[in-house]
Amino acid sequence: MYSDLARRLAGPVAAAALVAAAFGYVRAVDPGEPGHYPVCPLLRLTGWYCPGCGGLRAAHALAHGDLAAAAASNVLALGVFTVVALVLSCWLLAAVRGRGLSLPWGRVNGYALTGLAAAFTLVRNLPFGRFLAP
Repeated sequence: MYSDLARRLAGPVAAAALVAAAFGYVRAVDPGEPGHYPVCPLLRLTGWYCPGCGGLRAAHALAHGDLAAAAASNVLALGVFTVVALVLSCWLLAAVRGRGLSLPWGRVNGYALTGLAAAFTLVRNLPFGRFLAP
């Protein structure tokens, strides 16, 4: 019985450990200082912010407990971080209960999220949406 629980928990615990390690690294290595992380290729080529621009700074601020700075850096990334935390929590709970994780995902949800990311990208690069720029 114990080995069955350990086997079920291996996936969600490993995924949570990887996420925690990534946040730990970004917490320790400030993305605001040049030379530590690569520059966004879209920003470099076009001057436009992609949906992920500012995401590392948002993760750095969140890892330091500064929710306002995280939202100011990239509010979309903050939403993604929240969803990832919820999915990992649900996966862990499902594994403890001996059930599989069932997410309500479909083609429509994928299109909606793609549209949200595209709209976010467009708005943050227009003059009236500069408040969304990192």
